[in-house]
Amino acid sequence: MSAQLAAYSTSTGEAFQFWVLGTVAVIGALCTVFMKKAVHSALCLAGTMIVLAVFYLANGAYFLGVVQIVVYTGAIMMLFLFVVMLVGVTAADSLKETIKGQRWLALLCGLGFGVLLIAGIGNASLTEFTGLSEANAGGNVEGLAALIFTKYVFAFEITGALLITAAVGAMVLTHRERTERARTQRELAEQRVREGKHVPPLPAPGVYARHNAVDIAGLLPDGTPSELTVSKTLRERGQVRDVSTEALADLKALEQRAQERLERAGTEPPRSRNNSQRTEEASK
Repeated sequence: MSAQLAAYSTSTGEAFQFWVLGTVAVIGALCTVFMKKAVHSALCLAGTMIVLAVFYLANGAYFLGVVQIVVYTGAIMMLFLFVVMLVGVTAADSLKETIKGQRWLALLCGLGFGVLLIAGIGNASLTEFTGLSEANAGGNVEGLAALIFTKYVFAFEITGALLITAAVGAMVLTHRERTERARTQRELAEQRVREGKHVPPLPAPGVYARHNAVDIAGLLPDGTPSELTVSKTLRERGQVRDVSTEALADLKALEQRAQERLERAGTEPPRSRNNSQRTEEASK
């Protein structure tokens, strides 16, 4: 009797957990959509997934909670986050639509999914609750497997087919068919010689600039910075630090002082010779 009452009632702790974590999950989901930077969106999505894992654990679905943290949040989302940070996707890149009208189509599909979700929840009829103790009688993993492969087997298979189709579609969209033979290093070098552009190798980032940072353009022999020595990603972001004129002036002053010191050392007689002359004059 007490188990049935517990199934139909909600404690204060459960209600507090639901409203607090539910608010955090909704805010994280909205930030995922409306954030301008892809890295911030990925972080918000990771936070939302962690909150969902806490909900799973609180409801007795221990297997789903652990899988949500280890697989989705820990592996897939962190891999996606690292790829975004390394590739350098900016807010300007997200505004370029490769498929025309995809934003309106996504909005229409989202509205349709929302209508179906609201209709399904409104027409749901729950007369009695089974309870966590009966659902997890043989263990959470066994109870989950029984539901997936018996009652919801068709929905599970359709979901798997949709995921496979999405993965294949992503591979097709990102794959670029090579229509010509890849040129060798010798052919590329001969092309550079024929065009007369950058025949010698370019200086590395920071060369002649008294820096070894990758965001500082290397200086050419005439003192002008070469933007080709910096990564294209940094150039697109506008994160290339320019070498100031003061640094060039200091470098020229240092070279001038070194040259004056070398000229002075060449014109002045050596000290050992002066000392020997003084000893000879003193002996006379």
